[in-house]
Amino acid sequence: MTFGELVSSLGDVTVSRVLLATAGYAAFFFGMLLAARALPGALVQGFPQPDGQRKHYVLNGIGLFVLTHMIVIGATLVCGLSIAPLVTTWFWPLFFAANLFAVLWTVVLYLGGLGRLGPAARSGKGLLYDLWMGVELNPTWRGVDLKVFAYQPSLIGLGILVAAFGVAQYEQHGLVTPQMGLYLAFWWLYLFTHYRDEAGVLSMYDVIAEKFGFMLVWGDLVLVPFFYCAAGWVLVDQTATAPTSHLLGLVATYALGLWVFRGSNKQKHTFKTDPSAPIWGAPPQLLGGRLLVSGWWGIGRKINYTGELMVYYATAMLAGFTSWTPFLVPIWLTCLLVHRSWRDEQRCRAKYGTLWDEYCRVARFRMLPGIY
Repeated sequence: MTFGELVSSLGDVTVSRVLLATAGYAAFFFGMLLAARALPGALVQGFPQPDGQRKHYVLNGIGLFVLTHMIVIGATLVCGLSIAPLVTTWFWPLFFAANLFAVLWTVVLYLGGLGRLGPAARSGKGLLYDLWMGVELNPTWRGVDLKVFAYQPSLIGLGILVAAFGVAQYEQHGLVTPQMGLYLAFWWLYLFTHYRDEAGVLSMYDVIAEKFGFMLVWGDLVLVPFFYCAAGWVLVDQTATAPTSHLLGLVATYALGLWVFRGSNKQKHTFKTDPSAPIWGAPPQLLGGRLLVSGWWGIGRKINYTGELMVYYATAMLAGFTSWTPFLVPIWLTCLLVHRSWRDEQRCRAKYGTLWDEYCRVARFRMLPGIY
């Protein structure tokens, strides 16, 4: 099915199919939630929140990642089931189901936050604002931090949809093209490296400082799994093999981007956790005892964004340039990250003053040398 055929299939969506998809999505979500509570994991202390408190988190995402592999592979090999219908038949019903679930969960989080924190949880900016931004920083269910947990149905859901495109191509055309194989490998490595260094999410701004409302809920449950896999719609019916030089260039771009993206984020997280930990085999160098200028952070001020965009553009370009669909997410992320890097820099300049100017003379660019 092409993306155009996918759009036209919107007319086939019925209330009964959406309700059935909602039941399936709820089973996936609550199954993940129960597994997140039951599986063992490392107990890690989080970073100080705005009120100075520090939570402890059980990080068992890698266990969920492995468990999902076991279930999907087992269902395929033992039970003869296929995940291809998730994208060929059930994509739109599941999309609507995820949106419905996101709305319902937002309401539950809002009411639960008011119940736990009282009227003081309201921002004073109105109901819509409080639903959008949330009223509680870290809502928890039976020891599971729900904001951190939301990464699991988000990323693992994305992984399942990506794999479904590969299965769909094999079932429909009897082959898996090299570019589809790389598409599957690129996303698998992206997810594996995330779970390998899962503790890094605890130093992210949204975990530390942003309340959990519809903005983050929808981003996790809908935006990431259903939009980030967009290149699959072009690749699934692309049976001609892409030129080897094109694929090798994208492998090199992706590998460099993933190294920069994951490596820089890990260096930042490690420094926040243990300021004396070596970086690239040497003691970390600081400006004014506060700003890290070792490793990637002595090269670019927002070089983690650079690596992230390289990953997304390389993945999109696996599908070639016959459709704009695969580039929707990279282009959107470019706009988002360029603005975020500017916003972050304003905040850092206000916080560090002249020390930030000194840092800018060491790390001369934000994201692209000589450009930005």
